[in-house]
Amino acid sequence: MAATTLFVLVALLFVPVHAQSQSSEEGFISAVISQKGLDFSKDILVDLAITSLAPLSLPQIQKTVKIPLVGNVHIVLSNITIYRVDVSASEVKPGDTGITIVASGATANLSMNWYYSYGTWFIPIVVSDKGHASIQVEGLEVGLTLGLENQEGTLELSLMECSCFVKEISIDLDGGASWLYQGLVDFFEGQITSSVENAITKNMKEGVLKLDSLFNTFPKEIPVDEIAALNIAFVNDPMLTDSSIGFEIDGLFVAADKAVNHGYYHKISKSSVSCKGPPKMLEISIDEAVFNSASDIYFNVISTSASVEVIRNNLAGNVGLNDFTLTLKWSKVGNFHMHLIQSVMWIFLKTVFLPYVNLHLKKGFPLPIIRGFNLQNAKILCTNSLITVCSDVALADSFYNYLFP
Repeated sequence: MAATTLFVLVALLFVPVHAQSQSSEEGFISAVISQKGLDFSKDILVDLAITSLAPLSLPQIQKTVKIPLVGNVHIVLSNITIYRVDVSASEVKPGDTGITIVASGATANLSMNWYYSYGTWFIPIVVSDKGHASIQVEGLEVGLTLGLENQEGTLELSLMECSCFVKEISIDLDGGASWLYQGLVDFFEGQITSSVENAITKNMKEGVLKLDSLFNTFPKEIPVDEIAALNIAFVNDPMLTDSSIGFEIDGLFVAADKAVNHGYYHKISKSSVSCKGPPKMLEISIDEAVFNSASDIYFNVISTSASVEVIRNNLAGNVGLNDFTLTLKWSKVGNFHMHLIQSVMWIFLKTVFLPYVNLHLKKGFPLPIIRGFNLQNAKILCTNSLITVCSDVALADSFYNYLFP
């Protein structure tokens, strides 16, 4: 009952106007992530990428090389591990073809074991040695371009381009002769560089596939209660500009005992409301049709006034009853004096129903925010047909616990 009340009360905010029955594929809830929000998201993705890269094991490298004055030497580099990555600069840029993320000026630290063996023609024995080495990678640059596409109400993430470039590496040998160090530099520097580049590129590709798989698990419909559900299927492809990404979801309430059905409402507001003042990370717009769809499922012919506010990640408020009309649809026992029943219902609504509803409305109902994030410094803009929430976003304490349970 509490969940039902929260959604029904928000539906009451715009009940006086009813939508027309027209075929439409419009989205009735939209979200725009600004450049500020993209930078915030990019920083999180970079941090997660660094976490996935350290530690990261690289394939073993072995080769037989000819060393002057020594002869043919078999060298094996094993347990090559990236154990630290630092990123000094990164940027994200949306465009017509996708979203490009570039991390530049990065460094990486690696550790490895080395082993060599060789024999000489004048001494019939095998000479061998082993030890450790550390590698410093400088000028590491990683870039990837992601594509976003709506596939039957679900966002599909694709990797359009991915590259990794290492400018230079330096090797610090723990033990071993000077010729060994020079041999590692001369014969293995290119292989170590390629191994680092290939391993990071592979890791990024696997990360994108995991993220796409996560998108595919998002439901297209959220049950509200036994009466209604909220259709959260994506509508149309994301809208990319040079400084923002926009998404649209259906956003309409549907009866729980019926299949999701598009096309019964049209978008009341054709223009958006821009956030004023300092730029915010996120802008969520809820069209009047969303509230009308809830109203039509739960009840009609009622007029209310309301005030709304954002409390944490919830849209909360207070509602007052302006007027309502009670009509008799059918009766098996004759006509009723509806004006008498309406008077009794008025008293019940004013003294019992609305106080109960406002008690729950103070808690609010969740806005469509991904788990692990909190709205911060949110503002509400209202028009006759649109509610817009402008807000920054902060990581919740439970964010990393949610990702890494």
